[in-house]
Amino acid sequence: MSRKVTLFTGQWADLPLKELASKAAGWGYDGLELACWGDHMDVEKAAADKSYCQKQLDILKKNKLKVFAISHHLAGQLVCDLNSDSRSDAFAPADCAGDAEKKRTWAVETMKNTARAAKNLGVKVVNGFTGSSIWHMLYSFPPVSDEAIEEGFTYFAEMWNPILDVFDDCGVKFALEVHPTEIAFDIITAERVLKAIGRRETFGFNFDPSHLYWQMVDPVCFLNEFSDRIYHVHMKDAALQLNGRTGILASHLNFGKPGRGWDFRSLGHGGVDFEEIIRALNKIGYTGPLSVEWEDSGMDREHGAKEACEFVKKVDFKPSQVAFDAAFDK
Repeated sequence: MSRKVTLFTGQWADLPLKELASKAAGWGYDGLELACWGDHMDVEKAAADKSYCQKQLDILKKNKLKVFAISHHLAGQLVCDLNSDSRSDAFAPADCAGDAEKKRTWAVETMKNTARAAKNLGVKVVNGFTGSSIWHMLYSFPPVSDEAIEEGFTYFAEMWNPILDVFDDCGVKFALEVHPTEIAFDIITAERVLKAIGRRETFGFNFDPSHLYWQMVDPVCFLNEFSDRIYHVHMKDAALQLNGRTGILASHLNFGKPGRGWDFRSLGHGGVDFEEIIRALNKIGYTGPLSVEWEDSGMDREHGAKEACEFVKKVDFKPSQVAFDAAFDK
């Protein structure tokens, strides 16, 4: 094993950090990627109070765990989501509910504070979403003009450049999880979003193969394309379930429901080729954590989390430092 294996706590935010840290240590994890909701990481407190940061770090230290990244997908989503509705009311404080502009204003300041929180924690990467003002235009009917799409990328840059300025000031990088409903959801849109912000170094990607795989985009191609922008890695699997009756758009069926054309799976139970991903990560020189984002509607999560940790440790390997046939030259 060459990289640390961590657990993203977003799917475990119903558990207190003390309880989850104890469980994760018992499952064999090296650290936690702290979600900025539940009681795992309060960025408003962390941005202003280093003693709060130390308290959270002490919980991890007691369980021999470390933190290499924090994640605020919920606030990030609201920054560019012009169609924010009741589905995202729970992402922001209760007094923002029903008011899209109030949610957005809160989200912008919260993402700035997430950078400050990361600095106070000694963490160099924040993962998250950006939202998108044009995702609802994915299918071009009613007809969508090229100008309308370009305006979406321009709006993203206008909203996120001031946030990224704070990240620069804090010495922290932002890693977008390339994902449907975000401004970048595949290779072409990821390239376009980098162009929109002048390819500023602060902005990169949280690589998650599951979201690429079900779109039938090769995750290894993504790694090769953006080798200098992979700031963090999620380990998550997915399964295509296309049988002639099911569709790739999932038919308005929620995760785990029969009839979906794809679904998330616990690591090793889907179709993602993780060996090729590890080889690609070795090729591009990624040495950061491999963070399990556990999602599987058909499996007990504690069983899955333990098994996933074991899977990552088994599949990961160090790159070779010598040519395998070098001995023949002696």
